[in-house]
Amino acid sequence: MSTLQVDDLLIEEAIRLGHHKTKIEAVNQALLDYTRHLRQMEVFKLFGTIDILADYDYKSHQSPRK
Repeated sequence: MSTLQVDDLLIEEAIRLGHHKTKIEAVNQALLDYTRHLRQMEVFKLFGTIDILADYDYKSHQSPRK
């Protein structure tokens, strides 16, 4: 197992704000939030690069509801 040097004040704030019980819980949530954010930024890079058909009717391709 590796050891990380984490800013004590920052981790304590994350624990308090996130209502976490442990440091590892706070760190895991922070990493999850960070990776989600990075994935969202990748999607934002696509804006303006994909052609959109203004008259496309997505409902015409759906199966009828039962």
